[in-house]
Amino acid sequence: MNWLWMVLVGYGFAMLVFSPRSRDAKGFYWGHDRRGREAGVWLLSASTLITWIFAKSVTNAANLGAAFGLVGGLAYAGYYLSIPVAGIVIASIRKRHRVSSLAEYLVNTYGRAATLAFLLVVFIRLFNEVWSNTAVIGAYFGDRGTFPYFAAAFLFTGFTLLYSLKGGMRSSLITDAIQLGLAAFLLFLALGQVLPRTGLRPILTAGEFSLRGGVDLLLVALLQSLSYPFHDPVLTDRGFLTERRAMRKAFLFAGLGGAAFILLASWIGIYAYLHRIPFSDDSPRAVAQAFGLASLVVMNVIMLSSAGSTLDSTLTSFSKGAGIDVAALNPRLVRIDEAGKVRLGKAVMVIMAVAGNLPLLAGPSILKATTLSGTMVMGLAPIFLFHFLKGVPVLSFHLALWPGIILGTLHAFGMVPAFLTIGSGKYAGLLGVNLYGLILCTGLYLLPVAAKAVAQRRAGISLALQGVRQ
Repeated sequence: MNWLWMVLVGYGFAMLVFSPRSRDAKGFYWGHDRRGREAGVWLLSASTLITWIFAKSVTNAANLGAAFGLVGGLAYAGYYLSIPVAGIVIASIRKRHRVSSLAEYLVNTYGRAATLAFLLVVFIRLFNEVWSNTAVIGAYFGDRGTFPYFAAAFLFTGFTLLYSLKGGMRSSLITDAIQLGLAAFLLFLALGQVLPRTGLRPILTAGEFSLRGGVDLLLVALLQSLSYPFHDPVLTDRGFLTERRAMRKAFLFAGLGGAAFILLASWIGIYAYLHRIPFSDDSPRAVAQAFGLASLVVMNVIMLSSAGSTLDSTLTSFSKGAGIDVAALNPRLVRIDEAGKVRLGKAVMVIMAVAGNLPLLAGPSILKATTLSGTMVMGLAPIFLFHFLKGVPVLSFHLALWPGIILGTLHAFGMVPAFLTIGSGKYAGLLGVNLYGLILCTGLYLLPVAAKAVAQRRAGISLALQGVRQ
């Protein structure tokens, strides 16, 4: 295990050395370089891609591969359609509404109360990202609840916090590109261990393409890609960093690259599927341990790079949420100069780096209670997809958002009626809730719009009749 600690410390110091320092708010919040230039297409694409390759995502993809074969990997890769969807929708919002963030769009369209509700959802999402990634790292050093587990998680958080404070968004973009190159190279090495032992054909034919065989989760992923990306500021913040068309192109590349990366990562779990390697909740670690220390170190660095890219972006999004988005809602904070907003953002980073790891000290039930699932945010789909509608009543926002949160919460606690299930697979209930729930949220969103249109038409007819009588 000494090798793993050396890898962790070496990784942390490397990121500190290579991360640039931001001198102003444009660099800290918007990722501009020292000459004031925006991030290029390829840098933005690389950053967007690796920030969505969470350590937990790699583990989940491999676990699904271990459970369902190739279909499991395809199902998790389906979530990466979220990135192009976000790019297309955000580009359209920027063109139509001339805003610099989703929060600004919501303030202008639905008011402060709706925006605060949205930001609450966003902050819960970011809070979850802290502990869920550090927990994966800690598990490589010790069993949950042991001293090595906590020490590794906290040390990893400390290194990430230091280089995030150093450069904010600019630091995140640069280190993301480094982390992507490192993760891709190491994934290549890991697959070099897997493929010679199995061959390509068994991997590509592993599993059963049916609802029971994991297709139900693939359909869930495709449905959630319409809403899931909008509650993730790690992704959406990057939608406002560069020129609109360049951003859209970068998001398309990131979506395709992310899906390919995560599908290949699932092959590690498919090895466990084919060779019946037992695992509890971490098939990559089980496979790596079966291959020996060298493979375990490689897998550990893959997790470090993926978790680091997500965690630094999470802290940066926390800081932007406080220094820019929340400040825009508070008249007192609006008057703070740029240097003050950067100081506020850094303070929030420190607070959330500490608070975000506190759930690790609790049991699994507390972790589940703090988790905001993709199902809970299904109501965001109509709110952002129908941004082109004019004069939408504020009521539409709340009729879409809250029923989705209620349905997602009921599903999380197993309280959804059985008649809502679709098929008989493991995710039959999840598929039913997402399909029927999305239809419900969309219908409720459009109901006040239709009522307003009918009322306006009746008013127009009434005025016309009065004119005829006169």
